[in-house]
Amino acid sequence: MDSADLDPKVDQGRAHPLGARRRGAGTNFSVWSRSAAQVALLLFDDVNDARPARVIPLDPLRNRTSYFWHVLVPDVEPGQLYAWQVHGAFDPAAGLRHDASALLLDPYGVAVAIPTGYDRMAGSRPGRDPRTAMKSVVADLSAYDWDGDIPLGRPFARTVIYELHVRGLTAHPRSGVDRRLAGTYAGLVTKIPYLRSLGVTTVELMPVQAFDPQDAPQGLVNYWGYSPVSFFAPHPAYACAGDPLGVLNEFRTMVKELHRAGIEVILDVVFNHTAEGAATGPTFCWRGFDNRAYYLLDPANQASYLDYTGCGNTVNANHSVVRRMMVDALHHWVEQMHVDGFRFDLASAMARDAAGVPMANPPVLWQVETDPVLAGTKLIAEAWDVGLYQLGSFVGDRWREWNGKFRDDIRRFVRGDRGTVALLPNRLLASPDLFGARPADVEHSINFVACHDGFTLNDLVCYVHKHNEANLGGNEDGTDDYSTNCGVEGPSNDPAIEATRTRRVKNLLAITLISMGVPMIGMGDEVRRTQLGNNNAYCQDNEISWFDWSLAEKYAEIRRFARGLVDVRLGLDMTQVMHGLSLREFLTRSLVEFHGVRLHQPDWSEDSHTLAVTVRSVAGTRMVHVILNSYEHPLDFELPPVARPTLPWRRVVDTALESPDDVATLNSAPPVPGSSYRADAHSVVLLCADLRATDAQHAPALL
Repeated sequence: MDSADLDPKVDQGRAHPLGARRRGAGTNFSVWSRSAAQVALLLFDDVNDARPARVIPLDPLRNRTSYFWHVLVPDVEPGQLYAWQVHGAFDPAAGLRHDASALLLDPYGVAVAIPTGYDRMAGSRPGRDPRTAMKSVVADLSAYDWDGDIPLGRPFARTVIYELHVRGLTAHPRSGVDRRLAGTYAGLVTKIPYLRSLGVTTVELMPVQAFDPQDAPQGLVNYWGYSPVSFFAPHPAYACAGDPLGVLNEFRTMVKELHRAGIEVILDVVFNHTAEGAATGPTFCWRGFDNRAYYLLDPANQASYLDYTGCGNTVNANHSVVRRMMVDALHHWVEQMHVDGFRFDLASAMARDAAGVPMANPPVLWQVETDPVLAGTKLIAEAWDVGLYQLGSFVGDRWREWNGKFRDDIRRFVRGDRGTVALLPNRLLASPDLFGARPADVEHSINFVACHDGFTLNDLVCYVHKHNEANLGGNEDGTDDYSTNCGVEGPSNDPAIEATRTRRVKNLLAITLISMGVPMIGMGDEVRRTQLGNNNAYCQDNEISWFDWSLAEKYAEIRRFARGLVDVRLGLDMTQVMHGLSLREFLTRSLVEFHGVRLHQPDWSEDSHTLAVTVRSVAGTRMVHVILNSYEHPLDFELPPVARPTLPWRRVVDTALESPDDVATLNSAPPVPGSSYRADAHSVVLLCADLRATDAQHAPALL
């Protein structure tokens, strides 16, 4: 193709910025490809059109700067649908997979449109029909009125995270949400009063980057969303808006309304792999632009992808262009969408070089760590991938980490396993064995016992075995990790079994919310949401995964208990307890004491199932005493003397007591008579003493 074939109305455009950006009366388009021989921009009138309304070929001499292909098209306005077509070599052995029949999404596209006849499998076949392909959409991000909204900037020490699925929160028929809003960003807004009633400070949204819903076993859907087709665009199916630009506004309104309610928004972002999958997978975007740049390829056979994610491919995160794209995407979500932070799925995959070897100082992770635009955001890593486990050793100072050891050790202790008591001091005290050398390390550990991945909190105490048959994988997916059924597998009408299960649920919630570190609970765990034993419900977009809102009334006792724990948690404020000391300094200042049933005589043996811990605030204003009993019978625990003998211990939490006595506010907690406390079988007790109070005065809520 020579320059005579080019449309004289289009201008050569500019390399910067990447993506589609309004410029004057037109739109500038720019993409990067080092290996492309020819690039064309395709404009569509409708997402379901069988052919583009206009094809604009780019002249390699006029419309390319370095490896950036660009063009300025006049009269292209917001809402315009477009895709890219890239010609080049298809030579898998050399790592090249160009396919001129593929319609490619813009790697920097901020909005995605999905056609009615979208077909994932068509993306892996030649001669594709445009009616089956997703398209990018031109948007003007400056048109939205934020009404003065800014990210909240809440410190980690004052953070309680609630992990939720946007669709799953309101999709259930019993959600009480107008069916037009069910399963959408707007639907989530209607549940803000409920989130406020829980007292949580931060929602962590499971993936909302546009993803491929068909990346699942045949007949099922990708419900979780860990299958991105765009790093910049919000998932369009989570909007009730009928047009792609309305999706952007609906997402931003959700963020704005959450901020108005004092609730932060963290996104679970997936930068470790894409929906393009393995070599036989479809071509949506990156593979068609520059396969060797965007993915880790096997050095011995570049036709194969290195798979450290279990999803068929691994993104080449430390390539300079890919690294820039990731950081630009984070900038976009912060600056244009106002989110407060990010949880990075399988973040250790981002620590690998082009050959898949873990790097001591991965450029992309340090760039995120030191980026000024991201300086005020929360950064949370899932510090492992398939083959690499970096919990406690993840690079950088700012990154917090999902603490899988907290999850496993606390589950095992509450279940009553042998050899678990010796693990408790680290887990209760922000895991100093993992994070003791880190700055601000009391907040480095994200503590959780249940999340989207694995059993729900309820199912941890109702099932010994996973029940994943509905996933069509022969029940071989998922793992049976540290759960119990309390005597009956699955639902039970036995009041004794139900009482045992409720107490263990309360124990798991209590330990999560009173331990040092940052607590996280999963959607519906406060009302015993069940997945019927399915612990890998990634492909279950149905009542298995959705929040059944009838449980909020059925288990109002546990919901009230969870809210009480959140209030206690924020009232204690562990940052003030530590009074500026690092975790390691705090633990070496004799401010923490361990006991068994006798003071200063902890039982660390394999057969022990009890531990008591006393923590004194550095400022000398508060004492906290925790009793953990996983024995099958009650035990009497000696209580340490309060620093002011005339002041009593006050019972704040006792999971063995009936509601409303199971949790009290710091101001209303009743005094504990005598010098010992009877902790019932399988119970958690929290006692507090405020050393500034007088005999006739209760403690103030904050230190």
